[in-house]
Amino acid sequence: MMKREYAIVDIETTGGNASGSRITEIAVIIHDGTAVTSRWETLIDPQKEIPAPIFALTGINNDMVRNAPVFDDIAEELYQMLRDRIFVAHNVNFDYSFIRHQLEGSGFKWTAQKLCTVRAARKIKPGLRSYSLGNLCSSLDILLENRHRAGGDADATAILFSRLLEWDTDGELDKMIKKSAPDQRLPPNLPPEDLEKLPQKPGVYYFYNRERKVVYVGKAVNIKKRVASHFTGHNIKPQRQNFLRDIHGISFEVCATELMALLLECSEIKKLWPAYNTVLKRFEPKFGLYDYEARNGYRYLAVGKISKHQRCLEVFTHEYDGINLLRSLATEYGIDHRLCKYGAAVEGETSYFRPDTSGLPEVDAHNRQVESALDSYLGSRPSFAILDKGRTPDERSCIWVENGHFYGMGYIAGDVGFTEPSDIKEYVTPYRSNHYMMQVIYSFAQKYPGKVLDQK
Repeated sequence: MMKREYAIVDIETTGGNASGSRITEIAVIIHDGTAVTSRWETLIDPQKEIPAPIFALTGINNDMVRNAPVFDDIAEELYQMLRDRIFVAHNVNFDYSFIRHQLEGSGFKWTAQKLCTVRAARKIKPGLRSYSLGNLCSSLDILLENRHRAGGDADATAILFSRLLEWDTDGELDKMIKKSAPDQRLPPNLPPEDLEKLPQKPGVYYFYNRERKVVYVGKAVNIKKRVASHFTGHNIKPQRQNFLRDIHGISFEVCATELMALLLECSEIKKLWPAYNTVLKRFEPKFGLYDYEARNGYRYLAVGKISKHQRCLEVFTHEYDGINLLRSLATEYGIDHRLCKYGAAVEGETSYFRPDTSGLPEVDAHNRQVESALDSYLGSRPSFAILDKGRTPDERSCIWVENGHFYGMGYIAGDVGFTEPSDIKEYVTPYRSNHYMMQVIYSFAQKYPGKVLDQK
């Protein structure tokens, strides 16, 4: 059997992600599983300016790298050192992503088995206050010189690795080196037990940062499988790199159905506004239908941009949808168009008052027409329940929609009966509705009419 060898690596870079930054220094230490057998390091000209904050951290400036080789010049030598060896680093995915990306740019296709000394130390020496390289070296009495330089950090990581080999009485390193080991794919700050406890059921999951603030909410048919998928692949974009570094914990809530998971996800995103949720934010409607009484006593109907401080009667993704609805209501109920506001203000207009007020209808009669129009429109929106399977065989899930708005959802015992579908309201937790959630509910109701109970 061929003896295992390890390439212990540390790099310094111009920034935090492989797609927009470059390596400025690299050190590689070859370890045969017993001792260090060779060592190599070099500065690298990144062919771009080194930012001042990076200089402050590493001490590497533009003058130091001006006469250093560019990455293409050392790519083949580096490739030969790394090939057929296990790639070892502290927070391994950071160094690995940079080196793989830049080797590929130089024409070398390279992949390797990885070993993260952060995760290895957590397993073999649990309970320490911190697993950053500096704090680990302090806790374990490891000499660390030239901090934040590739050579100094690589030397300290090599000593740490040798100690972990000595202390590893349970064969944890062998388990981690296996290509299928899930730990190797996890973000560096995520405890493996958070992934292990996830169920293979529908529901919603939450990613937390260091301060235990929710930074991402997702829904899944299979929570465990979906969460694991976030950590696979080789994506070097800064958004993904920052996202993975920010994940320090996971929690979850099991839902009976995918529909309930989707509604809960949407509600939680609306409530928590997590930093890395961007897709559902784009579905927020921008326009609303408003009803208000002006100082002249007339009730006005208006379509305008949604404001946090004004309550609207209906929402629209596109302004023209609101304008079309308002025009049809005005035509059907004989509402004077001068008492309607269609979209953005006309240039020079400073209020909802129209300058031409001659021949306006009598105030009370007009207001009754507006009331009739709104009663008819709002009253025509359906109220119904959706009953489906529960989380266990002896319960059912229920969703209640009232007057065209998502009212809430919850669970009831399988033997509970109803006189009216609206009785379900007693069993649900109320949630705020929005346009996207109702689109999802209507689509489900149309696809599965047998699960819908209409309110007569």
